[in-house]
Amino acid sequence: MQSIQSTALEPTRSEMRGLTFGEKVMRLLPVYGLVILTLALILIFSLMLPTTFPTLLNLRSIISNKAIIAILALAAMIPMAAGRIDLTIGYGIVLWHVLAISLQTMFGLPWPVAVLIVLSLGVICGFLNGLLVEVAKIDSFIATLGTGTVLYAIALWHTGGRQVVGMLPEGFYALNGTMVLGLPITGFYVLALAALLYIVLEYLPIGRYVYAIGANPKAAALNGIPVRKFVIGAFISSGFLSALAGVLLASKLRIGQASVGLEYLLPALVGAFLGSTTIKPGRVNVWGTLVGVAILAVGISGIQQMGGAFFVEPLFNGVTLLVAIGIAGYAQRKKGAVIKRAPEPSKPAV
Repeated sequence: MQSIQSTALEPTRSEMRGLTFGEKVMRLLPVYGLVILTLALILIFSLMLPTTFPTLLNLRSIISNKAIIAILALAAMIPMAAGRIDLTIGYGIVLWHVLAISLQTMFGLPWPVAVLIVLSLGVICGFLNGLLVEVAKIDSFIATLGTGTVLYAIALWHTGGRQVVGMLPEGFYALNGTMVLGLPITGFYVLALAALLYIVLEYLPIGRYVYAIGANPKAAALNGIPVRKFVIGAFISSGFLSALAGVLLASKLRIGQASVGLEYLLPALVGAFLGSTTIKPGRVNVWGTLVGVAILAVGISGIQQMGGAFFVEPLFNGVTLLVAIGIAGYAQRKKGAVIKRAPEPSKPAV
């Protein structure tokens, strides 16, 4: 059962070949509009806040605060490419970060073993989501909302509503706290994951199959693509990245509590939806997703430094999500209109 569609609206080379320079600019403006807007916001805030915004300290803060959201956005993007949605990422990170700490403090496991267990549980959770969607034929929104709620309930039961604290090894703290070239190592995690996903989705057959499923699962099945296999694989990948984000969150916070984590769901979904409006409009994509997270980070950071109230961030995220869904829906309708207007090939005379 499909929740969203995944089709691209980026101009082809043949389409661009016959256009003038001005026409090319107008055709590419919707494609890279969000990138241009992000750069414009950076310039505006840098001019308005020259002593605080364009600084290395602010860059470190943005990367440290938004790297986990970026990983979750990439996790959400993978099922979206297959036309599904995974809400478990926001609920699962609550349980994963709690377990990453409690397995060490309460059960005395070495931190590499604890991390491996959490990542394995994330994979299992993704597999179960895939079964619910593809075998039980439950809509992905409903299935993952139910699974996520169960995970959140388990986190509440496991913690008893209390914080999980204790001394943790320095090696575990280093997963998030290490600086590389003067920047948080989590930013390099995001770039490495993005590069890997980009190669898989854009240059390997598996990526083309996933996008084909997202565009039209029935047509994909008729062309011999094992839809069930790839959709389950997409949920497994999403579950793994969600668990990885939970481990990094645990390393960052150094405590586990069931009240932390849910606030990451909305900005992660916003980033993924925004990503479908840029670079490759009408289709979720890796670099578009990172641009979507970046514009959220830049906008919120600038507004807060200008004295924005505490409710600015959720308000900004919510409004941006509505705008992103509206733009994505418009792109899908435009794509459908273009397909309908396309002339049918003439049949040869008998």
